[in-house]
Amino acid sequence: MSGRAADRRWDSSFWLWDLYVVGGCAAIAIGLFFVGDPAAPHPLWGALALCGIAACHLVVGRRVILSRERGWRAQAFVAAILVLFVAAVLFAPASMSAIVVLYPLTFMSLPLGKALAVTTLVTAIPVVTVVVKFGWDAAQTRMVLSVGLMAFVVAPLIGTWITRTVLQSEERADLLDELAARRADVERLSRDAGTAAERARLAREIHDTLAQGFTSIVALAQAIESELDSAPEQAKRHLALVASTARENLVEARAMVATLTPSALGAGTLVDAVRRQAQRLALESGIAVEVEAPADLRRLPTAAEVVLLRSAQEALANVGRHAHATRVTVHIEETADGVLLRTVDDGAGFDVTSVEGYGLSGMRARAEEAGGSCRVSSTPGAGTAVEVEVPA
Repeated sequence: MSGRAADRRWDSSFWLWDLYVVGGCAAIAIGLFFVGDPAAPHPLWGALALCGIAACHLVVGRRVILSRERGWRAQAFVAAILVLFVAAVLFAPASMSAIVVLYPLTFMSLPLGKALAVTTLVTAIPVVTVVVKFGWDAAQTRMVLSVGLMAFVVAPLIGTWITRTVLQSEERADLLDELAARRADVERLSRDAGTAAERARLAREIHDTLAQGFTSIVALAQAIESELDSAPEQAKRHLALVASTARENLVEARAMVATLTPSALGAGTLVDAVRRQAQRLALESGIAVEVEAPADLRRLPTAAEVVLLRSAQEALANVGRHAHATRVTVHIEETADGVLLRTVDDGAGFDVTSVEGYGLSGMRARAEEAGGSCRVSSTPGAGTAVEVEVPA
C-alpha cells in the first residue's frame, strides 16, 4: 500500500473519531440532566457548551487533523474547545468528564509540547475555577479535583501514545511513498536496460546478416564491373550470386522482423547452414573453404545454434575481407560441455591485443550471453584461429 493509499484509508475511517467526539459530548451532555447537582440548577448551558465542542470538531477540527496542519487554525480550534470546556465546567462541574474527548483532540491537533501545556491548562483552569466558586469543602470541588488529578497523571501518557501513533503512521506513509518511488525507478531502469540490450542484439543481428550480405553485393558488383568486357561468363556467375545474395538478405530481413531466428537454420541443420556460408565465401573470393563436422552432430537449442552460425558468418566474412588467405577450415565438434566451432585460416593474421572490430566484440558478446566463450588467437603472418564454444 502506498502512502497515499494509507492516507485514504485513514480518511475513510476518520468517521469513527467523529462518532467518538459527537457521541462522547452528547452522552455527557445528557448525563448532566440526571446528575442532580444542586450547584448546577441549569445544566442546559453546560450541555450547550459540550455540543459546541462537538460542532467545532465537525466544522473545523476534523479538517485540521486530517490535513495535519499545525498552524494558527489548529491553535484557534484548540483555543475554542478549551473555552467551551471551561464554560461547560462552570455551568455544570460534571462536564469535567469531557476531558476524555478534549485530550485526544488536543494531541491530534498540536505538537506534543504545546499539547501537554494545553492539557495542563485544561486540567488546572476548571479546578481553580470550581474551587473559587464553590470553595474547598464543596462536593463539586472534590469531584472536579479528583478527576483533574487523575487527568494530570494520565494526560502525558495519552498524549505520548497518540503523538507516537500519529508520527509512526506518517513515517510509515512516507516510507511507503519512498518505496513506491524506488520501485518505479527500478522498473524504469529495467526497461531502459532491456531496451539497450535489445538494441545491442539487433545491432549484432544486422551486422552479422544484412550488413554482411550488402558487403558481399558491393564486392561482387565491383568484380562484375571489371569482368564485363574481359570475362563475361565470370561476370554472369557473379551477377547470379548478387541476385542470390540479395534474395537471401531479403529472407533474413523478413525472418528478423518475424522471429529474429536465422532463416538459414530453418532450412536445415547447423552444419548445412555453415556449409552454405562457406560455399558463398568460396564463390565470392576463390578461397578454398572446408567444413569438417560429424554427420550426427546433436541438435542444440535455437539460441545456441544462432550463436555458432553468426560466429561462423563473422569469421568467414573477416577472412574474405581482411585475411588475404588461400585456405580456411571450419571445424565443428562436440565437447564435454557443448559444441565447439573453430575457424582457422592461413592468412596474414593480426595483433589481437591492438585490433578488435565490432564483429569480434559482437561475437564475444553473443557467446557470453549464451553462457559460452569466444577465443581469438592470431599472430601477424601466421593466420588466425577463432574458437566459439556454447553449452548444449
